[in-house]
Amino acid sequence: MSSPDHGKVSSVSTDHTHEELDPDSAASEDTKQGAVVCLGNNEVKSRAVVKYSAAPPPATYALLQEKTDLKLPPANWLRENAQLGSAGTTMLGSSSKSKPFSSFGMAYDFIDSIGNDVDVVSDSENIKKLLKIPYSKSHVSMAVHRVGRTLLLDELDIQELFMRSSQTGDWTWLKEFYQRLIDQKWQRKKKSKEHWYEKAILSKFLYYSINGNDVAEPVPSDSDACAEAEGCESAEYGPSWPATFNSSTTEADQSTIPKEERVGNTYALGHVTSVLKEQNLPTLFNEGENSQGLKNDFVRNILWTFEDIHMLVGSNMPIFGGGRYPAVSLRLRDNNKPINILTGIDYWLDNLMCNVPELVMCFHVNGIVQKYEMIKTEDIPDLENSTFSTRVVKDIAQNILSFLKSNCTKEGHTYWLFKASGSDIVKLYDLTTLCEEAPEEKCQNPFTLPVAVLLYKVASNMMLKKAQNRKHYGTIRTLLLNCIKLLDEEKHPQIIASAHYMLSELFHLDDSSEEEEGNGESLRNGGSEDSYSEDEEDDEEEDESCSYTTSEPLQDCKAVAVIKSVGELSVPEKYKSTHKIRPNCSFPVSQDKEEKCRLVLSYVLKGLKAVDSSIKKESDLPAADPNTPIPLKYEESGARAVEKEIALLLDRAAPCGEGLKLPMRSGMLPGSWQHQMKLQLFLKASKAYYMLAEAATNLLKYGRALRYIKLALQCHDAYCAISSGLYPRVLLFHSQCLSLCGDVQLMLAQNASNRAAYLEEYNYQTKEDQEILHCLHRESSCQAFNMATDLATDPEYQLFVSSKCYEAAHDLLNSEALKDLGQEQLAQVLKRLGNIRNEMGVFYMNQAAALQTEKEGVRRTVSAAEQELWKKSFSYFEKGMQNFEAISDSVNKALLLCNIGRLMRICAQAHCAMTTEESRGEFSPEEALYYNKAVDYYQRAMKCLGSRESHAAVWDSVNWELSTTYFTLATLLQDYAPLSRKAQEQIEREVTEAMMKSLRYCDLQTESARQPLYQYRAATIHHRLASMYHSCYRNQVGDESLRKQHRSLAELHYSKAVRLFLNLSDAPCELLRTLLERVAFAEFTMAGQSSSAVKLKTLTGALEIMRETRSAFRLIHKELQEQQQKEAAAPEDTVNPDKSSEAFDSPASSGLNTEEVMKLIGVFEPSFSFLLLQLVKLSTTSKRKPSSSKEEEQVKLYKQVYSRLLRAEKNAPLIQRIGLYLELLEQLSPPAETDETGPSV
Repeated sequence: MSSPDHGKVSSVSTDHTHEELDPDSAASEDTKQGAVVCLGNNEVKSRAVVKYSAAPPPATYALLQEKTDLKLPPANWLRENAQLGSAGTTMLGSSSKSKPFSSFGMAYDFIDSIGNDVDVVSDSENIKKLLKIPYSKSHVSMAVHRVGRTLLLDELDIQELFMRSSQTGDWTWLKEFYQRLIDQKWQRKKKSKEHWYEKAILSKFLYYSINGNDVAEPVPSDSDACAEAEGCESAEYGPSWPATFNSSTTEADQSTIPKEERVGNTYALGHVTSVLKEQNLPTLFNEGENSQGLKNDFVRNILWTFEDIHMLVGSNMPIFGGGRYPAVSLRLRDNNKPINILTGIDYWLDNLMCNVPELVMCFHVNGIVQKYEMIKTEDIPDLENSTFSTRVVKDIAQNILSFLKSNCTKEGHTYWLFKASGSDIVKLYDLTTLCEEAPEEKCQNPFTLPVAVLLYKVASNMMLKKAQNRKHYGTIRTLLLNCIKLLDEEKHPQIIASAHYMLSELFHLDDSSEEEEGNGESLRNGGSEDSYSEDEEDDEEEDESCSYTTSEPLQDCKAVAVIKSVGELSVPEKYKSTHKIRPNCSFPVSQDKEEKCRLVLSYVLKGLKAVDSSIKKESDLPAADPNTPIPLKYEESGARAVEKEIALLLDRAAPCGEGLKLPMRSGMLPGSWQHQMKLQLFLKASKAYYMLAEAATNLLKYGRALRYIKLALQCHDAYCAISSGLYPRVLLFHSQCLSLCGDVQLMLAQNASNRAAYLEEYNYQTKEDQEILHCLHRESSCQAFNMATDLATDPEYQLFVSSKCYEAAHDLLNSEALKDLGQEQLAQVLKRLGNIRNEMGVFYMNQAAALQTEKEGVRRTVSAAEQELWKKSFSYFEKGMQNFEAISDSVNKALLLCNIGRLMRICAQAHCAMTTEESRGEFSPEEALYYNKAVDYYQRAMKCLGSRESHAAVWDSVNWELSTTYFTLATLLQDYAPLSRKAQEQIEREVTEAMMKSLRYCDLQTESARQPLYQYRAATIHHRLASMYHSCYRNQVGDESLRKQHRSLAELHYSKAVRLFLNLSDAPCELLRTLLERVAFAEFTMAGQSSSAVKLKTLTGALEIMRETRSAFRLIHKELQEQQQKEAAAPEDTVNPDKSSEAFDSPASSGLNTEEVMKLIGVFEPSFSFLLLQLVKLSTTSKRKPSSSKEEEQVKLYKQVYSRLLRAEKNAPLIQRIGLYLELLEQLSPPAETDETGPSV
């Protein structure tokens, strides 16, 4: 006997509330609450926590007087009593017979623990039977089911099953298999009368113990006792297995109060206990039987931790108060029969499981009470004739669990653990596989539906916690797939539809890529400690210590595994669990959005098919509603049709208060489970198609994107058709769909050149899409969004549809329902609205410009069509600016102002006056008006931006356009001066003012792509101003001071123009022209001079300017050489025409205007000759003689150059002539300058 300290067992921990099962915390508190039971050196750990108890607090038992006759029934016998629980309503007392499906009832009530926290769920009687296998010769027959790491054990009563088989014809395949391989001479075995006698006096003893001194009733006669026993026998072997699944559950069956606190699970089917009721699932038990369906009928449910094994057990053992402890168990023993080891283990395990510290034993002889004896629980293993080792029992438990976990690997399969009476061999069969192999057509497994519902419930429960535990998605997926495999769609469409919907919900279509990456690893790894397996992979590695072959002469090839001898179960760690995490349990994580969405749609389609199969309808597609007109695509003009259609979107999408009352198009009733499921599935399909459209848009597959967004809107249309009112989140998603539809139509309008490819993408449709569309048509015609999602040929129509989609999305987001939810999305839609209105404004502006180009060079007036296009363009630009103002987008507002400025310039060009000779007339006031308006809009754009730092690219663009407008205004005013309206001086002032403003906006300092353009423009402005002042100087008569001013200004601007042109490598003609004009200006100045010395000085200066033309000629000569080389290489490249054409298309080959060069040479030669001739004349006719030999050499040089220039071949190739000019100019240059690459200015 162990010491008193070790003998203590903690008091029963009864919890009448519903706790969460937490084995981890339980294990950590073993030292505080656990009951450590010791027997010598054999110590085992046991901890029991009552999770639920229907019994009242234990009442003190009545101590019966000696000589009390237990054959006489007490007055309260067989009356219902809460203290005795189910033991009080049957003669069987504390029956050792388990009820089928009892583990499922417990699993349903403690769903949180199934699959992960608990190893075994079973009736306490089954647990005891398993742990007594090595000590008992009796048969064992149990059904085993696996859910994750949890095993559900239920008694499989072969005798009752085969009685049923003989009556109904079911299970004959199992009966034949049983007789062939196991017990060839099977026959029903009846219990003896002595068995029923012992049961009867036990029941009476328990009633006496709670009744005290109640008067005994007359002892029944022998015949009555026999009848009573037969009644008990028939009750025990009565039909408790389902014949066919056709009866419906009653309200009484389904209205049982659940034993665990219910969380409001609205997931798809609502709480799963209501699934059976809602779907009208068949009753699994006959109405009159004590066990009502899959209910948990145990008086108490206990979480029992035995060593490292966590078990959820159900027990009906009556517990009483009294004695030294708050709880005791009562036992009745025949004094003439000693307690054997099986009875001792039975008593010990019962007390351990219920955490009862003491056993009260009442001894009787022939039903007459003799005495009472009190035994501590920890002393039970040492009772005389009943000694056993608790460590061996522990080893048996661990070995059996390891054996079952290693071999019961397939979820959804029913395994049969069987040991024949008197045999030492334990076999495990897979009944599901045997059932599938049976030749009969009608092979039903009664466990199929309970297992499927349990898998569904576990998955549903885990889905509720998905936000906290995404790593379990692989587990949930496997549970649901196994559930679907077990069920017949015709009989259980609701569970199948709901399971498919939950499978689709595992894929988070709204998650960002960052979240996917963050959770990807845990999802791919399966993420749970114990994983689930599917049928495809069921091979397990076998431990060397395990032997799964039979030692019987007739080898059983049908057994999954075999324990050769029950003695092996007593060997420590003889069997080790080899069940490992399966790779196929990992959740399929795909970075490809399209693949993910396609998986979702496949589940949605299967769910819709399951729902539709449950709706009784004569035809798949209902006839069209005669009161609903069918919209015709070409019934009216495209624009008006779209406006009308889009206007109806809000009416269709607006929440309505009245619920649907009449059956829907498919015959589905409002509020039914089919209705709720279709709403969810339609919405999920719409989201999947939206994601596909978004992905296709990112890939620039706009035809495919339009097809997907059309399907998304068709799903939404079907949703609206069956919905009594739309939730804000649905409206928000609908606005996203419309917005994306607008994006796609805009992209199609901008990429009209690829229309053929887009049309091919748009018309392609998968079989899956067609089937989903067929399901949608059962509820709606899906015509509401046809116009918005058609692939049109007209870009204007596409832009119009795009704008209307954005407007509809904007109106939705501004509605009352989304006032608080859609603010972030509203800003995006406003930006899109501003953008599409800008696009439409640009479209109409370009159309106006095209009309103008067609009439170029023809005398014209502004047409009404042009004016209409201007108005449309201006209207869209203004609306776009309002949209950008609403979101404080100054950059885009500036761009729209810039576009309006361009529109004003187009208007100005349209008002260009033409003369009768079809030539350009004077600069008109209308032109001036529109150019000034353009300047105003550009200046507003710059003011809107504030500074270049706000957005450099836009700032530079506006700055360039403003400079261009001033430059164009000045150029037109200068070239086509309105002399009929204004004085010359006024025009010159206006030109100068406009030119200087344009020059002010020429950004010559900032390095950018436009810097060369700015330099060219600045040089051109200085050149034009110099030319204007040159002209004024020539034509000015009288006012000498004004002439001097014009002369100095001309000199200033010529010098600046030359300096800027010298910095450009691609403007040799402009540089040459400017230098020649400057020489001409010097020649004109000389003509007005009288002094020879002054004239000589002026001519020398002009020659210096002429020498500067070397830079221009060098550039021209270089380009001509390159062109010659390319022409020479052209014949060699005829084999590769692409290369040669590419060479001639390059800027270098096409940049030189040879015609312009010839004209300039025609001016250069006479001017150069004139300068040389005049210099020679003035030098030789001068009254003074040359002061030095240097001057004489200079004159001699002038003569030589002049002579060579006169003798030059006028018809020589251009490149030779330019080479000659370069040679002559180099000859005239001083030695210091000749060495330089170019002249310095």
